[in-house]
Amino acid sequence: MSEKQSTPPRPVIEVENLVTHYGERQILNGVSMTVDEGEIMVIMGGSGSGKSTLLRHMIALENATSGSIRILGKDLTTLPRKELYELSRKWGVAFQGGALFSSMNVGENITLPLREHTDLDSTTMQIMARMKLEVVNLADFDELMPSELSGGMIKRAALARAIIMDPAILFCDEPSAGLDPVVSSALDELILRLRDAMGMTIVVVTHELESAFKIADRITVLDKGDILTIGAVADVRNSDNQRIQNLLNRHFEEEEIDPEEYLDRLTAGA
Repeated sequence: MSEKQSTPPRPVIEVENLVTHYGERQILNGVSMTVDEGEIMVIMGGSGSGKSTLLRHMIALENATSGSIRILGKDLTTLPRKELYELSRKWGVAFQGGALFSSMNVGENITLPLREHTDLDSTTMQIMARMKLEVVNLADFDELMPSELSGGMIKRAALARAIIMDPAILFCDEPSAGLDPVVSSALDELILRLRDAMGMTIVVVTHELESAFKIADRITVLDKGDILTIGAVADVRNSDNQRIQNLLNRHFEEEEIDPEEYLDRLTAGA
């Protein structure tokens, strides 16, 4: 009797040939990738690599020049506004820096998506907020103001807000940026627990190598708008691509400058 074949992973995010321009400058050069259900995909690259731009396209904050993005089977580039709004309720976003509203206490910040997207009564929303604060180890902090939280606590509160509606997909933008190593490691563990406990698919944009290697199932490496590789942590660590090794070892790659092109840039509009 033959062994039962395992079901292949279902892609929940599909990016195909994505091209983006900011004015005359091309940022993404035909990027294609998929993120499978239940995995943690880390997108990493140096400054100006295009990783934050790719994230903004995935959460429908910006439109690309060409190409497509499918989230849970729906094409963001052709989806009517009302359907896009409904689809956006199925993902949560933890923005870089937390993006908590300073005029609201922690509990009010956490329940904001519920107030915008549901008709739940205030008591139910408060209970749900406290449940999510328990998940991120911030129980009994709901009455504090953001100014009374440490950097790591702000990041965890932002995660609580991002998961308040039990999303299928969680997007995290630089979750460990600016944190000390101990707090950063605790946040990595929290992301892993969220995936395991809630069955979410998680996309993390980061430049923190240690964090990326700890949490990723797969890593997408971007450089100057190109995907250099997509693979498991070991594959990225052992890549023989010099641009990838420069990124991992923090080696600056000096760009060759064409003298005529450089002169044209300096004199443009003069």
